[in-house]
Amino acid sequence: MKKQIAIIGAGPSTFLLAAFLDTEKFDITIYERNKTAGRKFLVAGKGGFNLTHSEPINPFIKRYTPHDVLEQALLNFTNSDFRDWLDKIGIPTYIGSSKRVYPKAGIKPIEVLTAILNFLNEKDVVFKYEHLFSGWDSNKNPIINNKTIQTDYIVFSLGGSSWKITGSKGDWLNTFTEKSIKTKPFQASNCGYQIGWKPSFLKQHEGTPLKNIAISCNNSTQKGEVVITKFGLEGNAIYALSPQIRAQLAKNSKTAIFIDFKPSLNLEKLNSKIKESKYRNISEILKKELKLSGAQIDLLKTYLSKEEYLNVDLLIKNIKKFPLVIQNTAPIDRAISTVGGIDLNAVTKNFELKNMPNSFCIGEMLDWDAPTGGYLLQACASMGVFLAKHLNKIN
Repeated sequence: MKKQIAIIGAGPSTFLLAAFLDTEKFDITIYERNKTAGRKFLVAGKGGFNLTHSEPINPFIKRYTPHDVLEQALLNFTNSDFRDWLDKIGIPTYIGSSKRVYPKAGIKPIEVLTAILNFLNEKDVVFKYEHLFSGWDSNKNPIINNKTIQTDYIVFSLGGSSWKITGSKGDWLNTFTEKSIKTKPFQASNCGYQIGWKPSFLKQHEGTPLKNIAISCNNSTQKGEVVITKFGLEGNAIYALSPQIRAQLAKNSKTAIFIDFKPSLNLEKLNSKIKESKYRNISEILKKELKLSGAQIDLLKTYLSKEEYLNVDLLIKNIKKFPLVIQNTAPIDRAISTVGGIDLNAVTKNFELKNMPNSFCIGEMLDWDAPTGGYLLQACASMGVFLAKHLNKIN
């Protein structure tokens, strides 16, 4: 006789879990609070739909914080495996110049979602929309739409707390906490960071990118680019430092980051380029010899004293290690993702809740972190497949 499995939440982790569960062993029902599935999945596709990243799997795994909890899942279903599966369901992919993986040109996010849902429908996976989980009865059975659900296994894939418009509200957290399941408050990740710009600089450069730079925080460095915003800075070069920035902000009310405007040149090379330049004016040297942008030059001119700007040795040090003070993170609802949720110590290596047998948690509702660029989606997919294979083995 088949076992019953209830999955709460219809996002990427759920899709891959259901796709890899053995339907000869399980009857699968997915409960979703919204009227449709994959709303956050579609929102994520609006800014360029990178499905995963093509980086080799060993350095790929190191991108996560902490990485050891996700390692087996990622090795079990790699970025290459994900691409192969997508191709199998009719979504061919390609590797872009950034090494991110996208659907082939012309394939829209809604078409990717439709292909996934069609695959699940062919497996006779049942979807029940507008079904809200609110807790457990006295026998630890889930209560959905105020009714107890009888099931052999339950998998929670409730998401984090960013992009509330998609239904990812994180309002389930207290329900788990009250059940003596260890949780952590949600915090913004992959978000903008607040900087108190000087009004004159902001007026000139709001919306301007800083390209081909490297940013450091707490002995970690990330190359890429950021955009100057009214609030502060946004972009991949600072998103990837979210764990380090949050750790520093937790210790202090503010934290410092350092920008390297020319990561391709060391101090010695910079020194020779400036001192041997045919140009006399410092700003002209920075523009024509070092190829610094107007915004980069204005940052140096605005925040350094006149003496520091004209002193070549001090100027070079600031080109390589320009300090900025971060005052805060952006609000959670403006973040791409969140950390917090179910404490990792509350689950086993198979993502089973330690104090609630046959109940599992996967996806962003667990307390892990990853940079943008396909890493978030890949981890959710890998966790789903990993759990599916585990359940298939024990039944």
